[in-house]
Amino acid sequence: MLPFSITASMLYNLTSCEHRLYLDTFGDPAQRAEPNAFIQLLWEKGTLFEKEVMTTLQSPFLDLSRYRGDEKEARTREAMAQNVPLIYSGRLSVDNLLGEPDLLRQEGTGYVAGDIKSGSGEEGDDDNSKLKKSYAVQLGLYTDILERVNLSPGRWGFIWDIHGKEVRYDFSQPQGSRTPQTWWELYQSYRQCAHDILERQQLTKAAYSSGICKLCHWYQHCLIDLQRTYDLTLLPELGRTKRDALNARFSNIQEFASADLSTLTHGKKTDIPGMGPGTLKKLHARAQLVAAGDQGRPYLREAISLPEHASEIFFDIEVDPLRDHTYLHGFIERQHQENATEQFVAFFADQPTAKAEQEAFALAMAYLQQHADSKIYYYSKYERTLYRKLQAKYPDVCTAEDIEALFNPERAIDLYFDVVLKATEWPTRDYSIKTLAKYLGFIWRDTHPSGAASIEWFHRWVESGDQEIKQRILDYNEDDCRATRVLLDGIRKLPLQSSIP
Repeated sequence: MLPFSITASMLYNLTSCEHRLYLDTFGDPAQRAEPNAFIQLLWEKGTLFEKEVMTTLQSPFLDLSRYRGDEKEARTREAMAQNVPLIYSGRLSVDNLLGEPDLLRQEGTGYVAGDIKSGSGEEGDDDNSKLKKSYAVQLGLYTDILERVNLSPGRWGFIWDIHGKEVRYDFSQPQGSRTPQTWWELYQSYRQCAHDILERQQLTKAAYSSGICKLCHWYQHCLIDLQRTYDLTLLPELGRTKRDALNARFSNIQEFASADLSTLTHGKKTDIPGMGPGTLKKLHARAQLVAAGDQGRPYLREAISLPEHASEIFFDIEVDPLRDHTYLHGFIERQHQENATEQFVAFFADQPTAKAEQEAFALAMAYLQQHADSKIYYYSKYERTLYRKLQAKYPDVCTAEDIEALFNPERAIDLYFDVVLKATEWPTRDYSIKTLAKYLGFIWRDTHPSGAASIEWFHRWVESGDQEIKQRILDYNEDDCRATRVLLDGIRKLPLQSSIP
């Protein structure tokens, strides 16, 4: 019998990082940081949204949210025995599984579990949406418990999301055309992984991931350990799976950097499972660059064209995903590559309303159309994706053709996908704009700059109307725009690899 029950939150976190489950269970609490402000905001907004949904619900339901532990579970079981149609905030356990689904809805002779989420029930674009693994494993655990106590009418669950949509999770279906594994099999694999970690049958290791790690309360603890061991995941685009494959031969960056690739490569194949010659060569070059320490310098893998232009615009937007609201469009103009000519222009949606969002978008589009001769630079596909979404949401502002013309590569350049990833190498652990601009000497005015922090500031601005908070958001966005300019100038100075001694 497991010393700990497997819970839905465990499985949710496991989809991001297996080592977090180990640390949450067995780690030293003194080495665990306090949750950052953005994570706390997510919790608060999730709880508030959940209560708002239930307050506006037309159907009657039994509310068990004020109960805890065994009493909550006893009342849940009693309600189900009495065929209560809808139960809010119940609790069920069996064997080594423990679940607290937001909703238990009677379906036929049993109950189906659901969760209320303050985000979208699916991920991806509307034309290419798919279910979320993190939600699926949670619903899978609830469904598993219901099956074991003979109260499940079928293997499915549901999400009530931020858009008021009920998204069905059918566990009998494959995850996608390229992933034949069913959602139930996915859930089972995560449940088994959690079991093995809790039984200490599976050893876990920290692994660096720029997007996930920085919001985790174990971030500094893991980073210290990764740096001490020169872990391979400190190389950009080398995640846990690639690290584990390489670890059969190389325990750290230095060993990998000194390897003779000719002994590992055989035509179009290598001795590293799942890794072709091209990927192996690229990662090996990064290892050599990082292993060089202070002597390592960034360079171009191939020649790129970044011609100087009379007028340049550096572009960054801020979005609140909790409200699905774009609240700031920021631009820095520069003339003739003279930094003294820089001017920051911003269009801010003061309130989280559709009207304010549309007005800010319209002003930003008008500004860009007035500067039709300017070259535009941005970092990652996010801006283009959001502008396409805003156009579909507010078709009176501009046409879809206007958006495509705006982001035509002849006019707008994505420095991340089209330049950094395609043609450069850096002696850094990731290629985020924060990391690369700081490497080039740029310093943000805010002590803790991040998009997540900006979202938390925006929520405080909406609640308080404090002008200092608004200015903090604007300053952060201006610095992000200027960081993009610093990166462009830095890339223009990089030598070609062939010219390096």
